[in-house]
Amino acid sequence: MDRQSLISQLAHIVGPQGVIHEPDDQLPYVKDWLGKWTGRTPVVVRPKNTTEVSAIMRLCHQTHTPTVTQGGNTGMSGGATPDDSNSQIILSTQRMQNIRTLDPLNNTITADAGVLLENIQKAAAKIERLFPLSLGAQGSCTIGGNVATNAGGTAVVRYGNTRDLVLGLEVVLPDGRIWDGLRGLRKDNTGYDLKNIFIGSEGTLGVITGAVLKLFPAIQSQQTAWLGMRSIDDAVTLLRQFQGVFAEGLSAFEMMTHPALDLVIKGVPNAKQPLHQSASINVLVEVSHASANASSDLFEQVLTTAMEGGLVTDAVIAKSSQQAATLWALREGISTAQVSCGKAIKHDIALPISALGAFVNEADEICRKAYPDFPVINFGHVGDGNLHYNVLAPKAVDDEIYQAATLELNRKIHDLVTQYKGSISAEHGVGQLRRDELKRYKSSVEYDLMMTIKRALDPNQLMNPGKLI
Repeated sequence: MDRQSLISQLAHIVGPQGVIHEPDDQLPYVKDWLGKWTGRTPVVVRPKNTTEVSAIMRLCHQTHTPTVTQGGNTGMSGGATPDDSNSQIILSTQRMQNIRTLDPLNNTITADAGVLLENIQKAAAKIERLFPLSLGAQGSCTIGGNVATNAGGTAVVRYGNTRDLVLGLEVVLPDGRIWDGLRGLRKDNTGYDLKNIFIGSEGTLGVITGAVLKLFPAIQSQQTAWLGMRSIDDAVTLLRQFQGVFAEGLSAFEMMTHPALDLVIKGVPNAKQPLHQSASINVLVEVSHASANASSDLFEQVLTTAMEGGLVTDAVIAKSSQQAATLWALREGISTAQVSCGKAIKHDIALPISALGAFVNEADEICRKAYPDFPVINFGHVGDGNLHYNVLAPKAVDDEIYQAATLELNRKIHDLVTQYKGSISAEHGVGQLRRDELKRYKSSVEYDLMMTIKRALDPNQLMNPGKLI
């Protein structure tokens, strides 16, 4: 089928307003938000419901048309960007915006894939519930994209990754068949857990069109503090103490090194050092309660004991929600600050929490020896072992040197991660950024199992080609 006929048939399925074929209008779709990858597409097709997605996939299956599914296009690994062949269509879920059901008794919400994460949170709040997935891009990322990448965020220490928040899925398969797995069940022991095949599959196995998500009691009170500490090992020790006292009440345990915080203070307007004296390690800790009457005494007591024992060198406790938001703004300002200060060599890695201190010591030494003028900007979610271990190349560095440093440090850092039984992608996905490295760090058996699933569901290799595997 020629290109114009394909576009005409797609327009017939979704209506003229559902297709975008002018190159200038396609720019927001063919370029990732970090600006690392730019591709081309003959058409962006935007269905408004699952039936239309099914018809699109049947047509693409019949015509052997490769398809890239895209939600909010906020990914960090190039997983939703077409290549430069101009042969891959983009299937955008942006018009799929229905919240289908809210069930406060079952504590679930069922929503289309294109619903913004922020709107899921707001819908839950209207029935006095919490959807705990929280990301910097929550105002622009979609729940389908969150599921497809198994997004993490700041609340994983308490609620888990997106995988832990999904009870059921609706998926359109590469041949257009619809799998209706929208079941809000906590127990379903009737065979393979099919939904988990698609969670984190990055659009390579099918198009996620809907999800049943877990809700939790709304948070009525919180205690938030910014802490200064000497080492990551001390931070891990304090984490265990907080977990021992508050158990699942601990909702966040975030870490920033001094260079990371300094970057924010210098690069983000109105950002200020929260402590009296700077610290090598900064920790943002938060404890949340479903009761509005929860006392803050125990929180303050744990911090006092930690300071008396030398684990914490300084602390600021937020006295209002506004002060807590100011502390969170420091943590969330790192990405913006990095962009303005240089070219980051990014590593989104996961490690056993017990290995974090030893890993960082070795990784820091590797970077100092290889590139002494490139500062390490280390921050992340210590509560779940996820570090964003970034190395910042100066803005003026020659691009050839930057590319060589990226290849060298990726290999050295990821080799070290593997030695510590970690993962080279914790929450950003593989996409095209880590695709080639995956073969190096996955065992042959594990990689073969993944390829077996891919061949079984997508034998023509039409779903998001060139990504993940």
